Amino acid sequence: QVQLVESGGGLVQAGASLRLSCAASGLSISNYAMGWFRQTPGKGREFVAAVSGADGTVYADSVKGRFTISRDTAKNFVYLQMNSLKPEDTAVYYCASSSRALIVVGRWKDFGNWGQGTQVTVSS
Repeated sequence: QVQLVESGGGLVQAGASLRLSCAASGLSISNYAMGWFRQTPGKGREFVAAVSGADGTVYADSVKGRFTISRDTAKNFVYLQMNSLKPEDTAVYYCASSSRALIVVGRWKDFGNWGQGTQVTVSS
């Protein structure tokens, strides 16, 4: 059974940094693409970043150059380093695992396992 547990969220001011962590169990993250998504009230879940089984990365345009996804396959952790945070980054952030090693941009339904989410709030 796949379990994903996020941590690292919090309340910060605009311009600050946060690092989210995702502890994965029940799968080896080296074999699957892993991703981060976010959701705000009234909006659907939005893709943020993903890392493939071959360490390729994909980012949403809104976070490119500010966020970095990485993984530690020895610890089975995935991270999202978020720099230069903006109020519009406020959301619940979810870690997700894909059924594939590759990332197919736009095919977010491949990400079928989800964590419980961690709240990130950025004040202006």
